Amino acid sequence: MNNGFSFCPRCAAPLETLDLGGLPRRACTQTACGFVHWDNPAPVVAALVERDGRIILARGNGWPEKMFGLITGFLERDETPHQAVAREVKEELDLDARTITLIGVYPFQRKHEVIMAFHVEAAGEIRLNEELAEYRLIEPDRLRAWEFGTGLAVRDWLEGMRRKP
Repeated sequence: MNNGFSFCPRCAAPLETLDLGGLPRRACTQTACGFVHWDNPAPVVAALVERDGRIILARGNGWPEKMFGLITGFLERDETPHQAVAREVKEELDLDARTITLIGVYPFQRKHEVIMAFHVEAAGEIRLNEELAEYRLIEPDRLRAWEFGTGLAVRDWLEGMRRKP
């Protein structure tokens, strides 16, 4: 196990692989330093954005032509997940979040992330930022989940919608 670290980023001493909490971790050999590379997943927020009764799916620049997904972004320092998802919706779509409701929390091992997914009712005129190539507006009854990442949140949201009276 290396995780890209051979030397301590604090004191430059060699790192060793130690069993900490039942998992192998890269740790500094200098007792006074105490650095441990915990290698925790990055926290990400995802927004299933609804505007005027339709769901917005977006295609990122460089993505395959038919690949669309939810609005996502990293949680920033000193930011709550609710603040982060509202910020991402504003940055990427130029929409204002009106209501924000947690759908669920999902591991995304392939990208070493944990996704906090929210249903966001938003208002305004859609204007894409430089990260996105295009978007689609989908009627909720035509929305289909995918089997990984944010698709799990889409699945759970759709199931919740079916259970509503």
